[in-house]
Amino acid sequence: MSRSSFVWNTPPGAFSVLPEFSQDVSSFPFFYGSLGLAPSEQFTAVIYVTNCVVISSSPVYKLVRNLGKSQFLGKILILWNCDTPPPPRSRWPVPAQVPIILKQEEVKTISARFYPWEDISTDAVLSLDEDAMLSDEEINLSYSVWRSFPDRIVGFPARNHYWDEAHMRWGYTSKWTNDYSMILTGAAFYHRYYNYLYTNTLNEALHKVVDQSQNCEDLLMNFLVSHVTKLPPIKVTQRKQYKESMSSNFVSKQSPWLQSAHFAQRQTCMNAFVEGFGYMPLVRSNLRLDPVLFKDPVSNLRKKYRKMEKL
Repeated sequence: MSRSSFVWNTPPGAFSVLPEFSQDVSSFPFFYGSLGLAPSEQFTAVIYVTNCVVISSSPVYKLVRNLGKSQFLGKILILWNCDTPPPPRSRWPVPAQVPIILKQEEVKTISARFYPWEDISTDAVLSLDEDAMLSDEEINLSYSVWRSFPDRIVGFPARNHYWDEAHMRWGYTSKWTNDYSMILTGAAFYHRYYNYLYTNTLNEALHKVVDQSQNCEDLLMNFLVSHVTKLPPIKVTQRKQYKESMSSNFVSKQSPWLQSAHFAQRQTCMNAFVEGFGYMPLVRSNLRLDPVLFKDPVSNLRKKYRKMEKL
């Protein structure tokens, strides 16, 4: 299928713009500025759920309630990765006009969160873990930032990579520094086109790494987006903790993100991804975007995102 000279000569180029996804160049995240267009004004929230107990104090319940407060929310898609049936729509605290779609697949894989579901009709996807702690102001701010950078991953939890000279391999770190090269998709916006690329273009060996470990899908998405754009993701605000403690039958349990085996697995994944791509595509950045007057010693009444001052 042929592509126009505009697509060939505008970064990232024709090899990253697949006509099988769309024949309309305005459907891709790379050309809005050149075409004088903007992304759609709503987003679809995709929540990956593995904890099957949903009560009013559950993290996912509070997350859905905060999503419902955002004026930009178009739809909620809940990927119910549990053996028990999901609660009915009436149990979820969202406005009646907001569609909420519950999907329970027979084959459960963590890569399902990046499947190009037909239910996702908005340009923007807000990918969320069920225990993500985000206020409606944080959601609105990060979405506004994403609309200015629709070809990037924009979100909250940042990670970095480095070269481990002693072991002659790439390392993965969650240390709080000025630099980062990844934004974890447990709380991040990205364009729905990347779901198509993730599912249909990545090497099968890369998918196998994710499916066998049930881990690292967020790292692979960061690799993919940086490979296509040659640009880093964008971090929003300075919040360090963005996850609540999970509970099962009212018994608190440690998030797998904090377990050493989980961290070691991600190191292994990273090096497998580098081998699969043939190089290290991640790009470092030290940019962080905060609201105007954020933490400035002025009246809170002058600030647009007032509740964020207390987070």
